[in-house]
Amino acid sequence: MNATSIYQSRVTTAEEAVKVIKSGNRVFLTGNVSVPQKLLAALVQHAPNIQDVEICQALTVGSADYVAPEMEGHLRVNSMFISANIRKAVQEGRADFTPVLLSEFPLLFKHGVLPVDVAIIHVSRPDEHGFCSLGVEVGLTKSAAESAKIIIAEVNDQMPRTLGDAFIHISRLTHIVPVNYPIPEHRMAAEGDSDIVQKIAGHVASLIPDGATMQLGIGSIPDAVLKFLSNKKDLGIHTELFSDGVIELVNNGVLTNARKSLHPGKIVAGFILGTKKLYEWVNDNPMVEMHPTEYVNDPFVIAQNDRMVAVNSAIEVDLTGQVCADSIGPKLYSGVGGQLDFIYGASRSEGGVPIIALPSVATLRDGTQLSKITAMLKHGAGVVTSRNHVHYVVTEHGVADLYGKTIRQRAQALIKIAHPQFHDELQRQAKELHYT
Repeated sequence: MNATSIYQSRVTTAEEAVKVIKSGNRVFLTGNVSVPQKLLAALVQHAPNIQDVEICQALTVGSADYVAPEMEGHLRVNSMFISANIRKAVQEGRADFTPVLLSEFPLLFKHGVLPVDVAIIHVSRPDEHGFCSLGVEVGLTKSAAESAKIIIAEVNDQMPRTLGDAFIHISRLTHIVPVNYPIPEHRMAAEGDSDIVQKIAGHVASLIPDGATMQLGIGSIPDAVLKFLSNKKDLGIHTELFSDGVIELVNNGVLTNARKSLHPGKIVAGFILGTKKLYEWVNDNPMVEMHPTEYVNDPFVIAQNDRMVAVNSAIEVDLTGQVCADSIGPKLYSGVGGQLDFIYGASRSEGGVPIIALPSVATLRDGTQLSKITAMLKHGAGVVTSRNHVHYVVTEHGVADLYGKTIRQRAQALIKIAHPQFHDELQRQAKELHYT
């Protein structure tokens, strides 16, 4: 049977496809902006007919209908990263959170720690050989989907065809639902326009050498850094995700990937978050290679890139250098993501630059300001990156180099980059703790 015949024989509707999901099944749901909208909506409609279905995912962008209170007993999310649309459900105990490094997320499914009954994925139209690209979300999906007994796929005319280790053959797709809708856009520029973010980005850019290979984590700060790199030469990208900012750097000859020691000439990533402009740019673009996250985020792969720069954010940093990035005290907020993968990988790289970047203050809804450089992490806070892994911490007030420094030196350096209104209190607390 040729590829066309296979494709046609497996075409169905979203409503019919989700009926293969039975009570007690474990379902993998592809994420980010690649969430299959028609299939997820059909699953929510089908949910009253099934019980105790576990949906495994990482970050998803879009509707939260599938974690609504009325889904209890029918669908229960088990997320390895807490995205905004499911945060309330996790904090209320209606959804589960499984802590895991992003580099190990696909391995939970691939190695049978979490065996998958059904995978729900989102792909491009097949090429003449019958291969569909996983498009904007390859890293977290490819291995997980390939481990499933049943694969239900939305095949979208508007999904870009990304290259690299990004393909799945239609013979692996047990149910095909043709769709034609735009991939959702995810803009990071709005937050990045603030004066504080711009100052932080400028400090970060000053640490990036010519010929560096960069990882830029999710959020406004990493994306804003790209605007400060126009005077750099021969930069490269090896990252779990990238956004629109890379296009201008490529067009201006700044981002060439020419001096990369691993995959020279190529942007290497696991997924993409951006606008329609970015999705059109990556389509069939041979400069861009998408790979599974267990490869992209492997610290020992990352370390093979000389001058590896990792830029990640945090919720708070204590005076010893401990970094909390996944919770506010005991309240679960996000997850480890790729932070530790890349911080450790960059630290092992020849000439590597691992950076934690964050604003010096957090402003609460009532206007109260709290220092994000703290004497101690909040009670119950999770340590995502240990004090042993941290090198550079950056705020809008400067750069603290903690590598090889004593606790006394670290405390002094971090107080200097805290907001001035908190200097005296931090000095007092540091003295009480015998740090200074």
